[in-house]
Amino acid sequence: MTRPPGPRVLTDEALSELLGARHFSVLATNRRDGHPHLTTMVRGWDPQTRTVRFFTTADRVKAGHLRRDPRASVHVQGDDVWSFAVAEGEAEVSEATAVPGDAVGREVLAMLPEPMRPAPEDEHAFLERLVEERRVVIRLRVRRLYGTALDVDG
Repeated sequence: MTRPPGPRVLTDEALSELLGARHFSVLATNRRDGHPHLTTMVRGWDPQTRTVRFFTTADRVKAGHLRRDPRASVHVQGDDVWSFAVAEGEAEVSEATAVPGDAVGREVLAMLPEPMRPAPEDEHAFLERLVEERRVVIRLRVRRLYGTALDVDG
């Protein structure tokens, strides 16, 4: 009797590659009543520091959740519905970008995937808009990384 395929645990290297290959993920924060709050986000991954970075506005619900309770998780979908990575840790929320081109604004700019980056001639206007929108960076320091893949033929 042949055994049906089961999930294959991904190595830390494979999980890191998956985090680096995808720009969209689901961020889970904790509401005051303990229920999770989920939101799809653009994010960046730094494997050397094991940090996931997001940007949002200073007054968004997720930023408030993380200021109160920094525990968060990030779910990244693989190439198929059978593979994923989850990064768990504690997050910090930066101050809002206050001057076009300051460190927070540059950090946001650096995490944008190529198709979303403004053209060089539009960069200053983009950085000004970040200030107007009171953008912040969320830095999730990853303490636990896990995920699986399911190898299915056909």
